[in-house]
Amino acid sequence: MDNHRKSLDTIFQALADPTRRAVVQRLGLGPASVKELASPFDMALPSFMKHIGLLEACGLIASEKTGRVRTCRIDPDGMMLVQLWLEQQREIWEGRADRLTDYIENRMNKESLDE
Repeated sequence: MDNHRKSLDTIFQALADPTRRAVVQRLGLGPASVKELASPFDMALPSFMKHIGLLEACGLIASEKTGRVRTCRIDPDGMMLVQLWLEQQREIWEGRADRLTDYIENRMNKESLDE
């Protein structure tokens, strides 16, 4: 569980940066070269590569080099970890909302019986 938490911490830290979120969002459409990914950003390629390296290190993306072209893609395992965590959080909050609804309905029913 501790490694799982550290992985999530690293992933969410990586996603805290708007450049890295934009890269992940773009890769959601399909694989892309680093040059293509970097084109919307006003930064030097070495700086952009640090973003790519961080996304790879936390497991959100993977890349491979063919000749002089490095192509990046989403790593489904890293994304699955985020999805599972978000689903757990959704279940918790939906359960809380259901209990609140039940409480309110019970109070309203009790008040109408008391009248």
